Amino acid sequence: MAKSTISKLLAKHENLIHTEMMKVVSHVQRTEDGWIVNTIMIEGYDVPFKFRRKKTYKNLVDSYVNLTYYAITEEVAGMEFEAMKVVRIKVA
Repeated sequence: MAKSTISKLLAKHENLIHTEMMKVVSHVQRTEDGWIVNTIMIEGYDVPFKFRRKKTYKNLVDSYVNLTYYAITEEVAGMEFEAMKVVRIKVA
């Protein structure tokens, strides 16, 4: 039996985390350097989840999503903030 795409990603990259059926409570899109940067907030988490696309994405508020992501640290105005960089998102 062949491994699924998620299993292959998780086996190859040890820092990746995969979650399923996460409820989106906030979704914001903005343009940055020719990309659309999407920021979502997940119910029960205080950390933003971010991903980029060339086109706008459908509104995900109140949707359940499956996410594959890893933790990153961003510096804003000299302060460090934790965020999650999404490498794969799929509406559940």
